[in-house]
Amino acid sequence: QVQLVESGGGLVQAGGSLRPSCAASSRTFSRYSMGWFRQAPGKEREFVAAISLSGVSTRYADSVKGRFTIPRDSAKSTVYLQMNSLKPEDTAIYYCAADKDVGLHSIVVLITLYDYWGQGTQVTVSS
Repeated sequence: QVQLVESGGGLVQAGGSLRPSCAASSRTFSRYSMGWFRQAPGKEREFVAAISLSGVSTRYADSVKGRFTIPRDSAKSTVYLQMNSLKPEDTAIYYCAADKDVGLHSIVVLITLYDYWGQGTQVTVSS
């Protein structure tokens, strides 16, 4: 089992950057495929980005492609969400998630396939 703790959200102006992080408690962090999701008020939780347990493969939602990246640091058992050129529509609670039953280079997009979730971190982008 793994516990996930997000941090690094906050308030930023449109066009700015933030880099939330997600620290995992497990020493077997490298065995988990990781993902970021977000939920805006009144909307369903949606996929943002994912990275394979190998770190080789990544995937992004069309709405963030070219602006967000999802690096992972196995030495620190941490995955990040580097968010650049932020827009007001990026405002949401951002959640990280971990999936333990995947292949080395597999990407997990479906929310229902993730086994563990963090508590979320608020990101607010002002216009």
